[in-house]
Formats: sequence, C-alpha cells, structure tokens
Amino acid sequence: RGEVAKGSAEIFFRKVKFWKEDGQEEAPPVFNVDGVNYFHVKVVGLLFVATTRVNVSPSLVLELLQRIARVIKDYLGVLSEDSLRKNFVLVYELLDEVIDFGYVQTTSTEVLKSYVFNEPIVVDAARLQPLGPAAIFMQGTKRMPGTAVTKSVVANEPGGRKREEIFVDIIEKISVTFSSSGYILTSEIDGTIQMKSYLSGNPEIRLALNEDLSIGRGGGTIYDYRSSSGSGAVILDDCNFHESVRLDSFDMDRTLSLVPPDGEFPVMNYRMTQEFKPPFRINCLIEEAGQLKAEVIIKVRAEFPSNITANTIAVQMPLPKYTTRASFELEPGAVGQRTDFKEASKKLEWGLKKIVGGSEHTLRAKLTFSQESHANLTKEAGPVSMTFTIPMYNVSRLQVKYLQIAKKSSSYNPYRWVRYVTQAN
Repeated sequence: RGEVAKGSAEIFFRKVKFWKEDGQEEAPPVFNVDGVNYFHVKVVGLLFVATTRVNVSPSLVLELLQRIARVIKDYLGVLSEDSLRKNFVLVYELLDEVIDFGYVQTTSTEVLKSYVFNEPIVVDAARLQPLGPAAIFMQGTKRMPGTAVTKSVVANEPGGRKREEIFVDIIEKISVTFSSSGYILTSEIDGTIQMKSYLSGNPEIRLALNEDLSIGRGGGTIYDYRSSSGSGAVILDDCNFHESVRLDSFDMDRTLSLVPPDGEFPVMNYRMTQEFKPPFRINCLIEEAGQLKAEVIIKVRAEFPSNITANTIAVQMPLPKYTTRASFELEPGAVGQRTDFKEASKKLEWGLKKIVGGSEHTLRAKLTFSQESHANLTKEAGPVSMTFTIPMYNVSRLQVKYLQIAKKSSSYNPYRWVRYVTQAN
C-alpha cells in the first residue's frame, strides 16, 4: 500500500540469509524489522514474501502467499526460477489483478482468466533435471510436493488439441509423538484432496469416498456400524470443502459432485485424530561408554507393506551441548545413506534415500564429550525427529472409490489419475 520502504526486499533477504549463521535453524515465517512485518512461505525453493506495516492476521497472509504461488503455477505450468524469469510480465500482470492497491481481490484462476491477457512462455519441463518416479515427491528445495502436473491451464498444447485429463492427489501430512518407551502420545493427520482439471467444457464430476466415513467424534450417524472389512470406520474430526463442491448427496452415499474450476484447488481438507498405525517406529538408546564417551543407537522400522517404499527420509537428533565429535557406523551393506554431525547446532543427522516396507535400519554413533556429564544423558539428548514421504500410501484409509465424469458423447473418455501421498508434517 505504498507505506513500506523501497529496499524492503534487500532487508528481507539479508535477514533470512544471516538468520542461519547466528546458529538458529530457519527464519520464522513471520518477523518484524523496523516496524515492517515480513511474511514468507517457501514453495519449491522459491520465497514468496509479503510486507505490511498494518497488524494483519498472519494466517490470512500466509494463505494468500500459498494461493499466489498456486495461481502462478497454474499459469506457468512449472514453478521455478527459470519460468518466473521468462514470464516476468505475466506474473506482474497476475499480481496486479490479485492484489489491487494492496487489497486482495481474487485468487481464483478461473476468475483471473478473463482479465489476464499475456500468454505464458512455456518452459520445457524436460529441461528440469531428470526425475525418477519417486523424485517428484521430493521435499524442500527440489520439487513441488504432491503435484507433478507441469502444464499451464491457459496455454494450448502444440497442434491445438488438448489432452483431456484430470488429476486427483490425496495428500496426508502426519504428526506423531512417541514417548521414550515407544507409546504413542499424540497422533494427528492433516489431509487434503487436491484436484487439477484439464477437461474442456467444464463437465460435472462425481467423486465417491468410503461409505463408512463419518465426521465428528460421537456423531451418531446412520453409518456408525463398523465396516465389514473389520478395519473400522474412517472417522474424521472435521473437514471443509471447496466452494464449488455440492454436498446434496454427501450425507446419503458420501459422494461429492462438483464442476471443477480451472487450476489446482483443494476439493476437501480434513483432520483426523482417530488412532492409526504410524508408518514408522523409532527406537533410540543413548548410554555412557566410559569417561567422556557415549554411544547412541537409533533403529528405524517401517511398519507398512513391502510393496511400498518411502523416500527421502531424514532423522535428526539433538545431542548434549558438550559433544565435540561423533563417529558413525552404518549397518553392513548400507546403500544410499548419509550421516552428519552438525557442529554449530550439536545435531546428529541421518539421511536415507529409501526404506522398503517391513525393513529395519540401524545407526550407531560414538560420541566424544568435552566435559563429564553430571545429569542423566537421556535428558540432555533428543527428541529424535523424522521427515519422510511415502508415495501411493495413506494412513487414514480414506479412499477415492470412483471418479465419474459426466459424458459429453459416447467417445469421450478422459484420463483420470488418482494418487496418494503421505508426508511427515
């Protein structure tokens, strides 16, 4: 709104860059410098930043930044530094329509279509580094999690023909806390069903979920019986839907009908704290091994079926502050594992490329201390944390039973892609 100093981009970048060097992990998503609030989110290694002097709701701004990233991705097809540079003018025009004089107007790709006239310069997705099927779900700087759709919603295919297809992603982020003896203290699933449609003529779609789905604890719906499979009903704590979804038949047979707007959007977000089987079990042992020495043993066991593989696993464990050195020992024949001791933050890091369901991996570390420990070692180390991505697997057992597309003609048969992803939250 014209109230923030000219060099704010420079100030922000400096602050975020040097945050790490002061021994802290990451810059927080919201911070204040000289009376200006800086909000930022990181999407595929790009930083989207908003500034304001006004005391606004942080969740509003962070949601706005996520949506701006999504709209830009819808238009450019691929979200990367390269595509942003090439499409600077188009992105500028999009931002101009999304935020008018500092006030948010719309973040709907569908609505923006009638105002935005620049054509995207399509960056060839093949020029991105070659990806294995798993690498699409890489976390952090490498890749967009979940959605691997790299086509613009506005640009036409070469040859003028559009390939009729629709993508549905069920992405679940899970948070689980274990006690030191292995009991589950808290567990929660934060899930979303994302959709991206490339269907021409906006046909209506019906999406069916599990019939034994119930919402709200103790909500005595007619579906309160346990399902015949014996696995128990799926009980969501709460959920919300995109405004295009019609819920007329949802209470009857758990189907959602909608006319999907252009671009990527969440059909439904849900949350679940019902007990579920966590995908991994971690055991950790730390004990003294003579003067100024200790040994750590971390075991990770995959509790999912052997036809499923988890990717990009990272295990972290804070060590006692007076640790000076750590030497690691991996199991014999270990491939694609790396270990590291971060001197500044006194953290042990263990990365695994992949873990096949049912397998178990062990890491041993010998620690050297600069002083004797007077307290209980276990109290000064930990907690162990872990991040991972598991494609084609979901913990909540929520399923898309079928995806019907209203027929335009007997020959109309678009492609449907449905996939599941589980991530550590």
